[in-house]
Amino acid sequence: MEEEIKSEFKRSGFDIEDEQEIISKCVTFCINYSLTPSDLVSSWEVHYLNRQLNEPIVESAEIDGFLLHLQNQKKEDVIKEKEEAGLHMYSIGDVEMLLNNDDDTKDNTPGTPINHHHDLFSPSTDTTSLMYENVLSSGKASKSKLITPFSKRTDRFSVKFSINTVPSVENGKQEPNHQDNENDEDDVVRRVPHRERCSLVIHGSGLKPGCRFMYDRIEDRLNAIENRIRKHTRAFVASGLYEEPTDPTTASQRGIFAVGMICSDGEGRLNEKSVVLQSSIEHSGGECVRLDLQHLNHYSIFPGQVVGIGGHNPSGHCFIASKLVDSIPMSVADENLNPAKKQAIDKENPSTDLLCKQRELSMIISAGPFTTTDNLLFEPLTELLQYAKRRQPQLLVLLGPFVDSEHPDIKKGTVERSFDEIFHFEILRKLEDYVERVGSGTRVLLVPSIRDANHDFVFPQPALEINSTDFKSQIVSLTNPGIFEANEVKVGCCTVDILKQISGEEISRTAADGKPMDRMSRLANHILNQQSFYPLHPPSEFVPMDFSLAPEALQLSLVPDILILPSDIKYFVKLLSSESEGINNTKCIAVNPGRLAKGEGGGTFVELDYCGGSDQINVSIVGI
Repeated sequence: MEEEIKSEFKRSGFDIEDEQEIISKCVTFCINYSLTPSDLVSSWEVHYLNRQLNEPIVESAEIDGFLLHLQNQKKEDVIKEKEEAGLHMYSIGDVEMLLNNDDDTKDNTPGTPINHHHDLFSPSTDTTSLMYENVLSSGKASKSKLITPFSKRTDRFSVKFSINTVPSVENGKQEPNHQDNENDEDDVVRRVPHRERCSLVIHGSGLKPGCRFMYDRIEDRLNAIENRIRKHTRAFVASGLYEEPTDPTTASQRGIFAVGMICSDGEGRLNEKSVVLQSSIEHSGGECVRLDLQHLNHYSIFPGQVVGIGGHNPSGHCFIASKLVDSIPMSVADENLNPAKKQAIDKENPSTDLLCKQRELSMIISAGPFTTTDNLLFEPLTELLQYAKRRQPQLLVLLGPFVDSEHPDIKKGTVERSFDEIFHFEILRKLEDYVERVGSGTRVLLVPSIRDANHDFVFPQPALEINSTDFKSQIVSLTNPGIFEANEVKVGCCTVDILKQISGEEISRTAADGKPMDRMSRLANHILNQQSFYPLHPPSEFVPMDFSLAPEALQLSLVPDILILPSDIKYFVKLLSSESEGINNTKCIAVNPGRLAKGEGGGTFVELDYCGGSDQINVSIVGI
């Protein structure tokens, strides 16, 4: 087992600091928690990503934290097994519910009848109390009985991480974290002057609300793969840096250059022995050839990645790689998207957009869930909007899930309202109140998620249908994934957790004499280098991919100024650059805002001021 554990760590690109001691402990972990060496290393990778460790080294100092991670993982598995078996894990919440159940002592005095047949969409409905109508209507419940763990949190609006490259911002914003008066929200979150509304142009992807899906055929999937390989082949040739690609499956003693997709010849996770290259039908008839990567001193690959490979195939059965190019040259033509597919907001009044400064944008970025797991009160969203009212960003970007299908109450089916009603009251109504309070200087952009219970379970995903006639130009929905421009700042976003999915499939090797690249930056760079919001193939079993729905919707045909990739992996802000050879690197800011709600507590969001370029930003990751 010791040798298997060492081999698994090495295969995943990790060195071991104190090998004898750490391997001994890992063997104990495998025995105590019934893990295989492969499962143990996979759990270590999750711990490594969550801790955001820079060096790919298994250190003795991290073993205790890793043990705690394994214990929590085991506890979650036990709870899940009991829930599936129909058993209930009692908690303090159940005890409080029983203690507060005073049905036996309640007064039988007749009271005012309650009309339960009222119009749910009437303005008089109290949205906060709808979920707890039976408690509040008794007249005996006080606000203290509805105190939630989220409301008891401390250290509100604390800055977890920040980058400040602009010494003075003209809008007069202050740091959101004040320690002198922690209880005074007006001191914690300073008010800022009124801003002009930003311009907004949405790049259309061909997806329309209500479109039909689940009609994709094997032919559609084959064409999607073939078109990706051909597109990247054309980009390599057009750059003038590489020779015309040839068939990598043909035996040849001379060096050749080929383009194809990384695949695995077996089930399970990709490893060095199972890597094959699938070339295009044009060059090889779609056949695959095994890849030998031993002569490469560094690489980072995953299934579905389209790469350029230099090397030779002496036998016709194995292509020996001497060079691997994983970044696709960005052509000038690609960056000029079809203007016919651009949708400008406020067409009838474009003059208002000229008042704001171009290439300058203030944003607040937040990703769901927007409510804690113990209720559907959406307290984190309410707190975020209170914060935004004081900061008054030009753009508030909210990324789903909004009505999370993974929420315990949604999964159990214990809610008394439809998913559309929950979205209307708890999300849209709050956003309408927000824009009405703040005024015309702000916009709200919603991006759906495949975890949204009130929306189509398909990817790529059409925009949400928002029937808000009063604020049609201020509350807008985007497709998932989607690209938009605000004040000429290009922003791309995708709510599928592609970073976490790639991290679970990627294998890499770091040059012995080179400095290891930060893993979060490397994962985000894959999106830019592949020019795709979802380059992984085959897709994760949790992603309802439909290849018949506008395949161009997944393309990232430009390097955005800001790339928003919400993930369960720890929050980050990274400065990326497209790594095309011989071409000036274009900078991009990659943002993972984290989740606004985590369990019964609060999470994080991002506040970003873009002041003309990637080297002129003020950005903070703030704990709610």
